[in-house]
Amino acid sequence: MISRYKYNGQRKFARPLIAGFADYLESTFQDCSDSKPDTLIPSPMLPARRRERGFNQARDIAESLGLALNIPVGSDIVRRVCKVQAQRGLDREARLANMRGVFEVCKAVPERVAIVDDVVTTGATVRVLASVLREAGAQEIQVWALARTPG
Repeated sequence: MISRYKYNGQRKFARPLIAGFADYLESTFQDCSDSKPDTLIPSPMLPARRRERGFNQARDIAESLGLALNIPVGSDIVRRVCKVQAQRGLDREARLANMRGVFEVCKAVPERVAIVDDVVTTGATVRVLASVLREAGAQEIQVWALARTPG
């Protein structure tokens, strides 16, 4: 479902995944309200890639979750500053090397944030993104993704 959503633009496949994830998160926050982030930060995509794909799936997911959970989305807090080789097919070390220097913080970063992405494989993207957010002042960083794959 995620592949059809991400690579074929069939957004209908993301709706049930996002709805189920929102339900899970909402119940989690009812049990432990102090873990709710101040802002959701979607994994940034270069404008050219967004035009090519037609949308940024991480932003779509973050906006849907933000609406469902009443959490603001900070799509403009971090931007991707350079193009890199596609992560698909790279091993963990190559992915980490590939992502160094890719993100730039553009605005003030809240203390408690959640990075939102569609799939986490090796964690290289979110690890590098979390690093720049921490350097910019984030104290608590959560990672929210629709799927985790072996990598």
